[in-house]
Amino acid sequence: MDFIIRVYPRGKSVFEYQFKIFIMKIAIVGLPNVGKSTLFNALVKGSKAEAANYPFCTIEPNVGIVEVPDERLAPLGEISHSKKIVPTVVEFVDIAGLVRGASKGEGLGNQFLSHIRECDAIALVVRFFVDDNVVHVGGKIDPKDDISTIETELQLADMATVDKRIYNLDRDIKSGSKDAKVEKSALEKILRQLSDGKNARTADLSDDEMATIKSLGLLTLKPVLYIANCSENQLKDFNDDKFISISANIEAELNELTEEEKREYLDELGISDSGINKLIKAAYSMLNLITYFTSGEKETRAWTIPAGATAPHAAGVIHTDFQRGFIAADVVSWQDLYAHGGWTGARSQGLVRTEGKNYIFRDGDTVIFKFNV
Repeated sequence: MDFIIRVYPRGKSVFEYQFKIFIMKIAIVGLPNVGKSTLFNALVKGSKAEAANYPFCTIEPNVGIVEVPDERLAPLGEISHSKKIVPTVVEFVDIAGLVRGASKGEGLGNQFLSHIRECDAIALVVRFFVDDNVVHVGGKIDPKDDISTIETELQLADMATVDKRIYNLDRDIKSGSKDAKVEKSALEKILRQLSDGKNARTADLSDDEMATIKSLGLLTLKPVLYIANCSENQLKDFNDDKFISISANIEAELNELTEEEKREYLDELGISDSGINKLIKAAYSMLNLITYFTSGEKETRAWTIPAGATAPHAAGVIHTDFQRGFIAADVVSWQDLYAHGGWTGARSQGLVRTEGKNYIFRDGDTVIFKFNV
C-alpha cells in the first residue's frame, strides 16, 4: 500500500517521498463451511466474499485491509488538531476450505496452500456452532479432529518442501558451502518433527538456522491463532484459553451499528470486546509487534514495528531515507503528549527526549525524526 508524504530534510528543499507501510498479513484457514468467509466479511467492512453452504465456494482468495482499532489515535489527533487520522492496518486473506488430501492437490489444495505461504500468520477457524442447515464435511462437529486434519495437511506439504530442498542442498554441500550445511541441519531437525506429527515451529533452531530457511515459507513454521466460531449462546460461556472465541454472525451484526450501539450490544451480551478486536490484539502480541505514532497538524498516524526495533529501524518504516540519514528522534509517550496539550506543552515540562541510534522504541512512543539525506 503506497502513500505520499512531504518532508523537509535539513538543508534540503521540499521532497516528495513514496513509502510502504508494513502490513501484517494473516491467512484465514479452516475446513469448508466453518464460517471463514462469514468471518472475513465481518472483518472487512463492505466486503463481498461469498459465503455459501458448499465446499470450495471460495476459489481465489478474498483479500481485505482492516484498520487496527487504537483508542490512542483520537486523543492524539485532537491535541494536534490533525486534519486526518491514519490507523495502521492488517491484511486478511480468506483461503478456500482445505480438506483431507490438500497437500496432494485434493480440492485444489496446492493452489490454496501457496496463498498461505505468503502470509505472516495463520488464523485457523474451527467450527463450534451447530446448524443443521450448514453441512459439516466431517459429518459431525469435532473441533479437535478439524484441527488435526488441517495441521496434518500443512505438515505433509512442508515435508514435501523440506525433502525436495534437502535433495537440492547436497550439491552445494559437496562444493563446500557453509550456508548449505547450516540449512540442511535446520531442515533435518524440522523433518524429524514433521515425521512425528509435529509442526516445524517446535524444532529447536538457532538464529542462523532460522535465517537460512526463512525463504522456504514453511506452513507449520508460521504462528497460529486458533479461532472458535461459536453461536451466541456458546460465546457467553466459552472458556478455553487455546482459542479466541468469536461469533462470525455477531461480528457481522456489529458492523451494521454505530460505535455507541456496538458498546450497548456488547454490554447486553456480557462481552467486553468484539471478536475482531480480540483477534487483532492477539495477532500483534503473537508476532511481537508494537505501535508508535507521528502526530501533527497534517495527520496523526500509527506505525507498526517489531518490538525491540531501534530508532533508525523505526524511521525506516516511513521511508528508507529516514533510516539512511537518521540523526536523532524527539520522543515522548503519547500519554504525556496528550496530558500537556501537544509538543509545546510536553517540551516545556521536559518530557520530550532526544534519542539517538541505539534507542529502543516502546509501544505508544510519539516521535519526530531528524534526518539528513
